[in-house]
Amino acid sequence: QCASGQSSYIIDTVGLTILPSSTVQSGTPVTLHCKVSVSHDNIPHLTHTFQLKRDDVSIYSTTTTEDSIVYELSPARAADSGSYECRVTVKDKNKASFSQKLDVTGLQTPVLYLNKTTPYESEEFIATCSAPEEKGSLIFRFYQRFRTGEPHKIKQSASTGNSSETTLVLRHVGDSFLYCDYEINLLSGTRRSNHSNEIQVIVKGLYISPVMNVLPSTKVFEGDVIEVVCKVVSPPKNIDVFLTRDRRILKQAPVSLIHRFTAQEGDSGELVCKAEWGNVQKETYQTITVKELFSKPHLTVEPIHIFLGDSFKLTCSVSIYVPERINNDTMQFSIYKDNVKLISAETYVTVADSQKNGNYTCKASLKHSSVKEKESQTVVVKAKVPVSAPKLSVVGGTLVLGKRFQLLCHSDNGTLPIVYNLHSPDKLTQHRVVGKPGELAIFNSSAIYKNSDLNNFICHAKNSQDRPPMVGTGQQLLRSSSIIEPVSKPVLTMLPRMGDISEGQDVTLVCSVQKGTLPISFTWYHAETEGALASQTSKKLEGSYKIDNIRGEHQGLYYCVSTNPANETKQSHTVTIGVKLADWKKGLIVVFCILLILALILVIILKRHLLQFKRKRTGELSVKSASTKTERLSLTQAEVNETANVTPGMMGKSVWSEHVSGSESDDQNSVTCPEKPEPQYTEVQTRQADPNRAPVKKGTDTVYSEVRNSKQGVPEQADGV
Repeated sequence: QCASGQSSYIIDTVGLTILPSSTVQSGTPVTLHCKVSVSHDNIPHLTHTFQLKRDDVSIYSTTTTEDSIVYELSPARAADSGSYECRVTVKDKNKASFSQKLDVTGLQTPVLYLNKTTPYESEEFIATCSAPEEKGSLIFRFYQRFRTGEPHKIKQSASTGNSSETTLVLRHVGDSFLYCDYEINLLSGTRRSNHSNEIQVIVKGLYISPVMNVLPSTKVFEGDVIEVVCKVVSPPKNIDVFLTRDRRILKQAPVSLIHRFTAQEGDSGELVCKAEWGNVQKETYQTITVKELFSKPHLTVEPIHIFLGDSFKLTCSVSIYVPERINNDTMQFSIYKDNVKLISAETYVTVADSQKNGNYTCKASLKHSSVKEKESQTVVVKAKVPVSAPKLSVVGGTLVLGKRFQLLCHSDNGTLPIVYNLHSPDKLTQHRVVGKPGELAIFNSSAIYKNSDLNNFICHAKNSQDRPPMVGTGQQLLRSSSIIEPVSKPVLTMLPRMGDISEGQDVTLVCSVQKGTLPISFTWYHAETEGALASQTSKKLEGSYKIDNIRGEHQGLYYCVSTNPANETKQSHTVTIGVKLADWKKGLIVVFCILLILALILVIILKRHLLQFKRKRTGELSVKSASTKTERLSLTQAEVNETANVTPGMMGKSVWSEHVSGSESDDQNSVTCPEKPEPQYTEVQTRQADPNRAPVKKGTDTVYSEVRNSKQGVPEQADGV
């Protein structure tokens, strides 16, 4: 056993053996042996389910504890041919053997049996073809062979068994031979047997063709009596004769019959005398012709088109074909309505109304004659309703002046078809025919520009050639239609009416039109502003938009747009609004300008005085030296160097020196200044004055020295040096 506690097994092999061999002759006993080999862990009473298949179709199945089975084909026939397979199932496992092919050759020769070998022509008899030892679905064929000529197949039948019984009919008088064979369809192909034994059959002639006589003649007049005799000469037993016309049996009798009848209209045709014995029939034909004495009546109505209230006349007439036999005095007429007799006369006159509508017929007959009454065709009388006065209306109910529109012309009453004609102001005539319920007479019209133009539309309606048309006028349109006049081009005006507007004023923009159906929508726009400024729907021909406390941003171009239910948008010309400054702002600007001018004057005066003061101070503070330029520069450099070495406590004086750019002497350092020379100041701390130098002011006074640049870059001398 397995570790899981379940039984363990395996199907090793499944073998299938066909004995005595895989190819045998039909009728040989064949056995099929199927054996299985299973390995297992001592499973007691292990069962095996064996299933034998031929061409994948199960033919045998059994369950046993044995490891093999035997299946016998005793004897084997052609239907047993095919590929065999054995499949064994053990619990939930199964395995199949290799396929083994069995081929059974040969077919049993069939046997033919007839229940009658001397039938009459066209007499039915039974034939049986059988192969009792064969299996499967067989197809049997029956053949007839004359002494001279090739055999031909006369019937074929399929059978689920090994025999076939069928009914044969032979129509050729004389002797012949009958035999049969069969075939079986296998997967490997169709196999055909040898033909059976032949049986001689002698077909006897059957002379039962009837004789038919028609008296007094095959051509008669209606009302004449006809006698028909139908019989069989030297008949066999159990024979019947029939007289038929147009597949309808007129009379039946054994051996012979006599049939008398009065010829009527419609009796012309072919008479058939038929003799029947068993299932054998013989026929004889005679054609009779029945001539009419008078025609079928014809009913007419006048006039053709009948309207309510009109008088109409019905007339019944016939054509007489044999005047020597009948005349008008011997004819009688009747007129019917809905199968009810109205009058016994040729004519009927009445006035049309709804009660007189219906189906009319007439009948004609001969007095004191056996000729049947004849009926005319049906005439349907339905009085028409005269067309009523048409009404004109605008399609949609709304008419916009200046736009194309559609008109509907309609009559409430009147039998179809109705012809409508529309006469418009432009002298054009349009034509419409309404012939079906639901159809409308709709006319396309060009634009009109005045309400009064509607009076010039006229519609004629007519449904009879003999009656004058009914008239509808356009005056109805003024009452039944909504007429919309588009707006004219708007005019934009400004209030107050002046040029430029001062800031802070109120301005009103009035948009007005000369004409247009109310209400009218006005919309104002500013060219420098996106979107509409305002929109107003007015029941007057103008609208207004007010700008309160106007400012500079309100100036520019303005225009307005107007529209109304006609959906035509019109735009006005533009109006320019200029905005002036307010008076107090002007005064403020004037005061500001005056103050600005005074300030400028004051600045100029102060600057001039300051410049004079500066020059004067500069002259007093300038240090004038008699030494050469080299000495002065050396002194200044030496003083600077000394100043750099002096402690802060020793600093007693500051000297400001103004330098200029330009090239100095060979030993002079160059200093660069901006294009617009500005004074540069250097604070220099000096020690005690040198007694050999020019005297300067003592103490801690600051000394300013101004050096000006000349055009050549050489410092100019200060005034007084």
